Amino acid sequence: MNFVLLHPTSIVRGIAQHLPSSKSISNRALILHALSGGKGTLHNLSDANDTVVMQRLLSSNETTLNVEDAGTVMRFLTAYCAMGNRSKILTGTPRMKERPIGILVEALRMLGAEITYLEKEGYPPLKISSFKTQKTNLVSVKGDVSSQFISALMMISPSLPKGLTIELTGKIGSRPYIEMTASLMRKFGAKILFEENIISISQGPLAIDQFTIEGDWSAASYWFALVALSKEAEILLPNMALRSLQGDRVVIDMMVNLGVACEPRGDKLLLQKTTHHDQFTWDFTDCPDLAQTVAVVCAAKGIEATFTGLESLRIKETDRIQALQNELSKINAALLEENGSWKLMPSRRLPEKIQVQTYHDHRMAMAFAPLATLMQVTIEEPEVTRKSYPKFWDDLMSVGVKLKM
Repeated sequence: MNFVLLHPTSIVRGIAQHLPSSKSISNRALILHALSGGKGTLHNLSDANDTVVMQRLLSSNETTLNVEDAGTVMRFLTAYCAMGNRSKILTGTPRMKERPIGILVEALRMLGAEITYLEKEGYPPLKISSFKTQKTNLVSVKGDVSSQFISALMMISPSLPKGLTIELTGKIGSRPYIEMTASLMRKFGAKILFEENIISISQGPLAIDQFTIEGDWSAASYWFALVALSKEAEILLPNMALRSLQGDRVVIDMMVNLGVACEPRGDKLLLQKTTHHDQFTWDFTDCPDLAQTVAVVCAAKGIEATFTGLESLRIKETDRIQALQNELSKINAALLEENGSWKLMPSRRLPEKIQVQTYHDHRMAMAFAPLATLMQVTIEEPEVTRKSYPKFWDDLMSVGVKLKM
C-alpha cells in the first residue's frame, strides 16, 4: 500500500497552479460534442482521470468499454451507446459493479433501448444492443436519484426522432447539476425548457464552434478548507468563474461561515482567513460533493453542525457517510444520524497525528489532507486523487505543505 506523509504546516501561501478544469462540465461537453458529430473545438478540458477515460472511450472501436471507477462515464455512455446504434459492453471496477444503474436502464428501455444485465440485475456490467425505434417521448424519473441519470437522458434527447419530455417525480436532488446540463445543451443549440419538475427537449442538431471549460469548484473546495484550518494563509485560485454553471460554487457561501474570505484578483480568486461561526447548518442536497470537505473543517475547528441532504453519499465511490464516520472518529469527532439529518459533534481534543483510509475515494483523500495544518497526517493510497485532481499533491507542496510520498 502507498502512503503520503504530510508534516504539520500551519502557514500556507501561494497559487494552486494545477487546479483542474471542471470535470462535470468537461464530461458533459465531451458527450454533447460527440453527439454533434465532433464539430467545433473544446478548450481547457479537465486532466482528471474520469475525463481522460471519457475521451478515450468515446473514440474507441472496441466492443467492451471499461469505465474503470468513473460513475459519470458509465452513466453518460450507457445513454450515448443505447441511443446511437452502438452495440457495446460497459464494465468497470468491482466497486462500479456495486453502483446501481437500474433507474437509467429502465428509462432507456422505455424509449426503445435493448440493454441486458450481464451479472447482477440493476447493476453493471451492461450489454447494449442497437436501438431500433423510439417507443415514447415521455419518461418519468425519480428526482432524488443521481442527477447523472437525468443528465444522461437529457443529452441524448435532441438526437431522438421525437425529442423527449422528462417528468421528475418527488423531491429533486442535485438540481444545479441538471441546470448545468441544460445550460450546456443550450450552448450547443438545443431547444430545452426546464420548469418545476418538467424538462422538455426538442429534436434537433447539436453544434458549437468554440467552448472553454472553467475551473472546478469541487476541487477548489479543498483550498478553502486548507485556508480555514491554517494559522495564516493566502491562496490564489486560477481560472475560477464567480458566475459559474457549477452548483459547488456555493462553497463560497459556506466558507464565509467557516472562516474563509474570497475576493477576485484579476483572473484569480484570493482566499484569506477570517472569523468563523460556532455553529453551522446546511442542506447538501444540491452539492453533495462538498459534504466531506465541510465535515472535516467543522470537526477540526470545533464547530457544531447539522447536515441534511446526504442520502446520495451512500452510493458514491464508497459509502461516504460510513467512511466519514470512521475517519472523523480518529480526531475525536462524530457524525450521528438523527431522523433524516446528521449531527456533527466536533473534536474537543485533536490528536498529534492521524492515518486516513481513503476507501478508493479521491474526495476522502483531499478532504482530510488540510488537517496537515494542525497535525501530522498520513494518507493511504494517495494516488486516488488522479480521478479528479491529478496534481493535487504537487500543488500542496507548492504552497508550503511539507510532504513525503
